[in-house]
Amino acid sequence: MKILMVSIPNHHFFQWVNQLRDAGHEVYWFDISDSSTTSERTKWLKQIRNWKTKWDFPGRKMLKKYFPEIYKIIQQYNERKVEVYFNELLHQIQPNIVHSFAMQLSCVPILDVMKQHPKIKWIYSSWGSDIFLHETLGITKDKFTEVLQRVDYLITDCRRDYNITLENGFKNKFLGAFIGNGGLEINEKFILDSDQRNIFLIKGYEDGIGKTLQIIDAVELLPKELFENLKIVIYSADLVVKERVEKSEYFKNLKVRMYLRGQFVSNDVLLEIMGKSILHVANSVSDGLPTAGIEAMGMGAFPIQTNPGNVSEEVITHGVNGYLIENPFDVQKIALNLQNALKNATLRETAKQYNVTFVDKNFNRDRLKKQIIKLYESIGQESN
Repeated sequence: MKILMVSIPNHHFFQWVNQLRDAGHEVYWFDISDSSTTSERTKWLKQIRNWKTKWDFPGRKMLKKYFPEIYKIIQQYNERKVEVYFNELLHQIQPNIVHSFAMQLSCVPILDVMKQHPKIKWIYSSWGSDIFLHETLGITKDKFTEVLQRVDYLITDCRRDYNITLENGFKNKFLGAFIGNGGLEINEKFILDSDQRNIFLIKGYEDGIGKTLQIIDAVELLPKELFENLKIVIYSADLVVKERVEKSEYFKNLKVRMYLRGQFVSNDVLLEIMGKSILHVANSVSDGLPTAGIEAMGMGAFPIQTNPGNVSEEVITHGVNGYLIENPFDVQKIALNLQNALKNATLRETAKQYNVTFVDKNFNRDRLKKQIIKLYESIGQESN
């Protein structure tokens, strides 16, 4: 069976598509962003990259850097349009299935082409906020509905988003809620006992959706003694978060380690940090099922997580196996959650035991692999 994947280069996509390695299918990847990045993890795929520029003329990159206005004029004639190229690709490959990851990035740009090929089965996997906040992300109501009417199959990472699609006219087949990267690889050797943990872990997004500065504000409301024996680690931190912490008198004598967003940190290193963490805190105005939060839960860290559209309560019961942040801007309440969690070792231990088992049962990569392979096989049988 021929499967044509449509996605930007993304860790979640690479993790998902690698579940199909050695499954016996001919798998293509159309890098819709036309990135020049080559991933070692996807060398087995038939990759379609560097497709946009018709002629890579000598000095093109220098012209782009120093004379951008002239470059834009030239590229109006020197770039292929995604719809035209993708249509040619469909005729060339003749896939049984097209699978798009994220609506705005990989569905909307090829929608008109897919409407011209109604017999090709089309899967759409939602990521993050592209259903929950589609209009804020620039997807009009009409275009959102059009995509939902054309796609034959839907995969979401949470039940919340499936319910939203039903409210907006989706009537085709729902394949289920799967974590966006196709499953988690939890390394049990890194899961430390509660009394060995000494890291306070914060996800550092501050990008309009991520709201880490409110976490920093909340920490500064708490007695400094709570953190004197802890290492504060902030990962995937945006520059504004780094600058905020460095200027703060509160953090000057505390142990703080910062990993900037874009700085490569291997998954094993991050899992090891999570396995040493007492808490994992993430604050945002929107999200799908929080993959990093679930990884941290699987590594035994107590989660404190925002709950946009009630998505996080699909995996966290407030006061039982974590705390939910209902208002990402309520710094006082966030501070109270942090303080209660840090002071309640019994709750953290009970939550740890439950969460490690829960994540292994529901998000284990090896278990989900069989389901994912069967999912494509069932679609292939329907398309014959």
